Amino acid sequence: MKFTKMHGISNDYIYINGATEKIDNLSETAIKLSDRHTGIGSDGIVIILPSKTCDFRMRMFNSDGSEAEMCGNASRCVGKYVYDKGLTNKTKVSLETLAGVKILDLHVVDGKVDTVTVDMGEPILNGLDIPTTFDLPTVVSQPIEVFGKTNLTTCVSMGNPHSVIFVDNVDSLDLEKIGPSYECHPVFPRKTNTEFVEVHNRLEVKMRVWERGAGETMACGTGACAVAVACVLNGLTDRDVCVKLRGGDLHIKWSGEDNHVYMTGPATTVFEGEVEI
Repeated sequence: MKFTKMHGISNDYIYINGATEKIDNLSETAIKLSDRHTGIGSDGIVIILPSKTCDFRMRMFNSDGSEAEMCGNASRCVGKYVYDKGLTNKTKVSLETLAGVKILDLHVVDGKVDTVTVDMGEPILNGLDIPTTFDLPTVVSQPIEVFGKTNLTTCVSMGNPHSVIFVDNVDSLDLEKIGPSYECHPVFPRKTNTEFVEVHNRLEVKMRVWERGAGETMACGTGACAVAVACVLNGLTDRDVCVKLRGGDLHIKWSGEDNHVYMTGPATTVFEGEVEI
């Protein structure tokens, strides 16, 4: 099977052209290939497929084999993949995901995609729709107890669920210890991604993320979008903010005009290869 290893600010996936490569069990393949000791190594796999309604369709599986609705960093890499490989000559591409249709604006430099702006759509704020067990129109600074300590969480869905917790120092956190307890907390019936955020000023924040099904990753695009929305809901930043992640920076804008969240960041090809599955 031919594949391309790509990353969006170090959030790395294995990209496969599903129109030419046939895989019997995507979940098992994701577990096998994602292993960083015995496989290729990644946060998961992304299958790029034809779509009846959009230019392309994306399916993605985490390193534990679970299928995810959407990944912002991966969607940018899909845009680079299809353009750089000549699968399209469009610089505005529609992408079908389990979280709805995303529009990718490709910024081309010297014939290759350098950065991508993704229209991530409107955030979902209703507690039951995220989903959480909070029956509230917005879930802002609600208490959740983990290891005997109560933290205030703000919940947002960007097509996948996120809980955002503001802290004084993100680098001091033991995410390996506390991350799974938030991911599997009974407040989140479909589990959750959890972002821990340190606010620097009204234009810049720093975050770490514990991703549902993958553990701590270097970056999470939907998580950065959820963080930007949560910051605005808590009155902590402007609507246009730089989110600094361990893998790099993303620029997120929650538009006051159409209520859509726009994410801009790089997409990088690491290498091409073939592997037996």
